[in-house]
Amino acid sequence: MVDALLADAALALRAVDAVAFGAGPGSFTGLRIACGVAQGLAAGAGVATVGVGTLIAMAQASGAQRVLACLDARMGEIYCAAYERSAAGWSVVHPPRLCTPDSAPALDASGWTGVGSGFQAHLSALAQRYDEQIESVRPDLHPRADEMAILGAQMFRDGLGLAPEQAHPLYLRDHVALTVEERRARSHADAAPGGP
Repeated sequence: MVDALLADAALALRAVDAVAFGAGPGSFTGLRIACGVAQGLAAGAGVATVGVGTLIAMAQASGAQRVLACLDARMGEIYCAAYERSAAGWSVVHPPRLCTPDSAPALDASGWTGVGSGFQAHLSALAQRYDEQIESVRPDLHPRADEMAILGAQMFRDGLGLAPEQAHPLYLRDHVALTVEERRARSHADAAPGGP
């Protein structure tokens, strides 16, 4: 696929300045594959890497000015971040974090667009959390290569390129599986009066 893309653009891999990749948050395996492929391509070509956040890529794809990007993180949680667009680019209102839908970061004012699978999985909780602040929701919006390339190019121009061996994914969850004891504890906490 990379060869075909480069052939269509009449470019050699060594002619690019950097290889951008989706750094996360997201699935552990997907992030490791994206980072590893970018590292391999960049190291082989002698160019830099640029890790682009999946949530800001979703904000870029939305076309909106104020975006709350949420991905379903499973286990009753979401990956979320809030961004505002200006003439200079995106500013971070709330950096990427892992949280439950009801503890998602507070937003000021209204006029926000909600994007991502977090809104599909937790629409009711997020609608309650943000009441009238979110004007539209696009749960089907996913991070795409187009936005990764646009943001990656800007990040590279801003001096944020890294040597391939320094590239790394953005992990917000320190583990993806619960032990039997952790599942029992969570089950008991959920069942208790006033539990999550």
